[in-house]
Amino acid sequence: MDLATLIGLVLAWGAFFGSIILEGGELKALMNPSAALLVFGGTLGASMIGFPLSTLTGLSGVVKNAFLGHKEDLTQVIKTLVSFAEKARREGLLALEEEARSVEDPFLRKGIQLAIDGTDPELVREIMETEIHHLGARHHQGANFFATMGGFAPTLGVIGTVSGLVHMLANLSDPGSMGPSIAAAFIATLYGVSTANLIFLPLSNKLKHASAEETHAREIVMEGILAIQAGDNPRIVEEKLKSFLAPKLRRPFEEEAEAARA
Repeated sequence: MDLATLIGLVLAWGAFFGSIILEGGELKALMNPSAALLVFGGTLGASMIGFPLSTLTGLSGVVKNAFLGHKEDLTQVIKTLVSFAEKARREGLLALEEEARSVEDPFLRKGIQLAIDGTDPELVREIMETEIHHLGARHHQGANFFATMGGFAPTLGVIGTVSGLVHMLANLSDPGSMGPSIAAAFIATLYGVSTANLIFLPLSNKLKHASAEETHAREIVMEGILAIQAGDNPRIVEEKLKSFLAPKLRRPFEEEAEAARA
């Protein structure tokens, strides 16, 4: 479970509803089925026009990834690659065949297998870069869908408000109902702006960030595989892959090196 996503949603919506309650408002006053139908149904429909149906059918997996997505342990990824480099250095690339079968990550397993099969390094890079590119493209499609919904929702809210005001102005026979009618008309705008900024756009940003993290992890794997295939010294492999990490993530390696020297 990604606690940041969950906490963020709870905090944002808690602040939204809490501010209404503190102002003495009633939550039931926000209930407007016709406004909800226009904003949510219209936003979904307008967004679907610009995307293939496959994007919509994959949204459940995209949302699941936002809440439950597994974050790669880059330190462990590098340690695994260094251990492979050590074994390949001692026993040759073919010795990694058994290791490749036990690897859970399909991308790493594929890269190791390509190296074992003697595939040209440039072709290995090309294959792995293509897979990384298409992974990012698939993830960004889901993120862009939510960004599109975040753009349409406020607009549909304004349309709902204008529609409500037109309906009110066409029925001015009861001046006493003007206040409640105006309030009800603006509920659509509230729906659109709140869902865009508290759900759709944050989810889009979350998915883009998750995609960037996964792409980064796969770039580390790719460089590690190519270094192993080139027969680089395991120490050089480690130093090369550590350069992908932020300084604070390099500390475990430095601590292990100090412990080994001691």
